Amino acid sequence: MAQTLEQIEAELLQLPEPSRARLAQSLLSSLGDFDEAGTDLIWAEEAERRYQEIQRGEVNAIPSEEVFREARSRLR
Repeated sequence: MAQTLEQIEAELLQLPEPSRARLAQSLLSSLGDFDEAGTDLIWAEEAERRYQEIQRGEVNAIPSEEVFREARSRLR
């Protein structure tokens, strides 16, 4: 039986960070004419989408201090 994209993604997220970075680079390279300007546009659209979700009260923002504290604790 074929795996779903969600199942594959869940498995790949279990890989160590260097392996995930290598895979990400390989996947981006496979897109051919994927340029930096296109990447910037995609990130700008994502930032706007997230901003609108916060403005509508659909999600709660987490203060950066808390995010970085959590990240540091996970690295230990």
